[in-house]
Amino acid sequence: MDTLAQLKTGQLAGTKRLDLSCGLTQFPREIFDLAESLEILNLSGNALCSLPEDLHRLKHLRVLFCSDNAFTALPECLGQCAQLSMIGFKANQIEHLPAAALPPLLRWLILTDNRIGQLPAELGERPHLQKLMLAGNRLEQLPASMAQCDNLELLRIASNRLTHLPQWLLRLPKLTWLAYAGNPLESAAAVVDEDTTPEIAWSQLTLGDVLGEGASGIIRQAQLSAADGTSKAVAVKLYKGSITSDGSPLHEMQACIAAGRHTQLIRVEGRIVDHPEQQAALVMQLIDPSYRNLAGLPSLASCTRDVYPADMRLSATAALRMARGIASVAAHLHRHGITHGDLYGHNILWNESGDCLLGDFGAASFHATADTPQTRALQRIEVRAFGILLGELLERTDSGLSAEHRGQLAALRDRCCQPQVLARPGFEAIIQALSDIP
Repeated sequence: MDTLAQLKTGQLAGTKRLDLSCGLTQFPREIFDLAESLEILNLSGNALCSLPEDLHRLKHLRVLFCSDNAFTALPECLGQCAQLSMIGFKANQIEHLPAAALPPLLRWLILTDNRIGQLPAELGERPHLQKLMLAGNRLEQLPASMAQCDNLELLRIASNRLTHLPQWLLRLPKLTWLAYAGNPLESAAAVVDEDTTPEIAWSQLTLGDVLGEGASGIIRQAQLSAADGTSKAVAVKLYKGSITSDGSPLHEMQACIAAGRHTQLIRVEGRIVDHPEQQAALVMQLIDPSYRNLAGLPSLASCTRDVYPADMRLSATAALRMARGIASVAAHLHRHGITHGDLYGHNILWNESGDCLLGDFGAASFHATADTPQTRALQRIEVRAFGILLGELLERTDSGLSAEHRGQLAALRDRCCQPQVLARPGFEAIIQALSDIP
């Protein structure tokens, strides 16, 4: 993190990235001294409510983060920034989103956890828009102009006030990762019988080390004691109550329970009752340490694509085993009326043998189990995510994969990613296609 003193004394001259979080109530004019170099500006965690009208003087500015501030409207000056493509104003108090605030090269817009009730029609006139994060607002509908957003791949509209998903949304040719839980449109399908989930008393658990922490909660190792005096090692996920970029952590917990049992899912042992602070929590299977994340999160440059180690190579056996496993668990979820919403390599744990587990249900949503055009479209949107994953596996598979089988997998990838949503195969057909490759 940079300091205001460094900025004012010229120590940051020539920097391409500036991070300032120091209780700012006004935009420091010294930032303009960096106009010839600054590309990424992070002013999150301050007390700002406005930006200067001449912000466009930062002529190389590509990325602007102003999350956790006090803005009530997205500043119109953003629209004059010719190179600005990524904007993040999460967790402000934004109610108004003026069309003038949308820069021409807008690619990635984060407005999670605000008070926005309406989007401008001009949003659909930003052809580069690829990632749009609007969870935790007050939206009742999406502008019809967004039917023109042919490059939109990731959309987060969970925890709003939407009563339906428009037909044009389900036809977008590149939409791949969609989260819409916590809207009235989902309530009819989101029926989870938590009474069938075993209850585990908080007093039965002895917490150990923190295994990981994300936006939705903290995972800790623990010992679960049984009535007969025995115990076993488990993991405990303690859910937070705040809105994440994907949606509500409590909806994530509901989806984990509803997903049931599958070889490629992390097993839910039960839900915790009698937590001293009434915190929602699940007891889950403890994952063997041989498992690791398949990929890293998307970067600012990759936007919607995972980042893999440059030297990563997979054996043909492991790659095929993972592809089959993920196709199988996705089919299982769809039969249960669940779309994962975040089918990505970074949410897959794997080992060298190709054993894999699909985790992180933060973007999961419920849909009807009946075979309807809307259900098929929602499922085929997720099929595109599998197609992208299959392509990433294929790119990293070593020479042990024959040219014939590589061609078959490439053809399957292309079928999964074709622009006509309903023309994509379902996961049952994908499983069959993968089983034809020895």
